[in-house]
Amino acid sequence: MTNTENYFKVGTIVNTHGIRGEVKIMAITDFAQDRFKKGADLFIDTKRGRIPVKVQSSRLHKNMWLVLFVGVTNINEIEKYKGDDVYIEGTARPELEDDQYYYDEIIDSTVVDLDGNKIGVVKEIMETGANDVWIVQRDCQSDALIPMIDDVVKSVDVDAKLITIDALEGLLD
Repeated sequence: MTNTENYFKVGTIVNTHGIRGEVKIMAITDFAQDRFKKGADLFIDTKRGRIPVKVQSSRLHKNMWLVLFVGVTNINEIEKYKGDDVYIEGTARPELEDDQYYYDEIIDSTVVDLDGNKIGVVKEIMETGANDVWIVQRDCQSDALIPMIDDVVKSVDVDAKLITIDALEGLLD
């Protein structure tokens, strides 16, 4: 894998689809429709280096994105990329509104309570439909599940990678 600094993962090629060279991409972005739209520039991160590709067409099928890249005409040209991650350049990321965050801004952030006591570190984000849930790894305890709602999350400092929460009764049990 190559250096991914200033590049952001938007999905993983999990398989091919059909014989004309489409790939199935499992997206890990809230902006999949924009990331995989016709004309979008992406990069496949391989063991041999980062390969630039341009989306020729895409469609959503059974919770996976079926993507055909410009210049790819059959399965043999794309099959070697199964399992490789797909990235965008950092400059392609739009600014978010207040109280919205990219996953990489939250992952590895330290979570503290209102008194400043460390609870743990965000290791994963789970999408539930209603709101995201941050999975916080704690020392010598099971992981805590922190819902991303205003009643719980009081402040997020992405530069300091510090999240302050109101540990409501029963939340950390």
